[in-house]
Amino acid sequence: MSARVYTVTLNPALDQTVTLERLTPGAVNLAQSASSNAGGKGVNVASCLADWGAPVSACGLLGRNNGEAFEQLFQAKGIADRMLRLPGDTRINIKLAELAGGDTTDINLPGIAADAAELDRVSADLEAALRPGDIVALCGSLPPGLPADGYARLLRSLRPLGARLLLDSSGEALRLALNGAAPPHCVKPNRQELEQWAGRSLPDSAALLACARELLQAGVERVVVSLGAEGALFVENGQALLATLPAQRPLSTVGAGDALVAGLAAGWRDALALPAAARLAVAFAAAKLARVGPHLPPAEQVRALAAQAQLRHLD
Repeated sequence: MSARVYTVTLNPALDQTVTLERLTPGAVNLAQSASSNAGGKGVNVASCLADWGAPVSACGLLGRNNGEAFEQLFQAKGIADRMLRLPGDTRINIKLAELAGGDTTDINLPGIAADAAELDRVSADLEAALRPGDIVALCGSLPPGLPADGYARLLRSLRPLGARLLLDSSGEALRLALNGAAPPHCVKPNRQELEQWAGRSLPDSAALLACARELLQAGVERVVVSLGAEGALFVENGQALLATLPAQRPLSTVGAGDALVAGLAAGWRDALALPAAARLAVAFAAAKLARVGPHLPPAEQVRALAAQAQLRHLD
C-alpha cells in the first residue's frame, strides 16, 4: 500500500484574494477581480497534492459556522476530511495581489480559539490513522489558546509511529519544535524564519548552508530553505543543492511555499533522491504561481517545469 499524506492545519483561514494592478496605500484602489478560497497552509498543501493525484487527508481544527468552502474543496478534490469542528467561525485572511510586480499584501485576522485538549484530540486521531511510511505535514501558525509548544507535542507523539514528519511553521512554535526532543524529519523555513531561529542574519548561501547544517546536527534529516525567486536550498547529510527555475510571471504568489511543501511530500512518496526531489518541489512552487488559490496545473506541466530546474551543488 502506498504512503498516504496527512496535512495538519491548526489555524486555517478563508483566503479572500483581491487582484489589482497596483496597490496604493491611503488611496481608493480599483480591483480587477476577487475570489475566495478555503485556505491555511496545510489545506493548501492538501489541495496541491490532490491535484497531483496523491492520496491525502486534511486534519486539524475548523470553525463549525463557516466550513462550507472547506467541505466543498475536500469533496471536489477527493481529500479525506478529518478536521475537528470547533464552535465559531474560521478566520478570514485578506490578500491583495498586485499584477504589476507580483507582490502580495497579507492582512491576517486572528484564528478561532482552541485549547490543549483539542490539540490532544487531533493527535489521537492521527495516532489511530497513521501507518509506517505515511507522511505528515504540520503546517502554519498556532491559533489563540494553543500552547506555543503545540508542534513539539505533536512531534513527540507521532515520531515513534514510523511516519515521515515535515514541519512548515514560524516563530516560537518553530523554535520549540526544532529545539525539542523529537525534531521533524524535514523542515521548510524561508530565510526570515531561519534567521529568527538562528538569532542572526543569513545574508548569503554560505550562511544559510552553515545554519542548515546546525539543524542536521540537531536531528533534522532534510532542511529546505525557500528563497522566493532565488529558488530553494536543499540540504541533507553530504548534499547541498540550490534549485532554481527560469523567471516566472506570477498571477499570484499566495501559497507558493505551500506548493513547495506539497512537492516535498510528493517526492517522499515516490522515494526520490535529493536532486529529483528538489526539481519536483520547485516545479510545484513555480506551477502554483500561475493559479489563484491552492491549485496546480495538470501533472505534465509540473513535470515539464521540473525538467527545466537548474541544480547547483554547494557542498
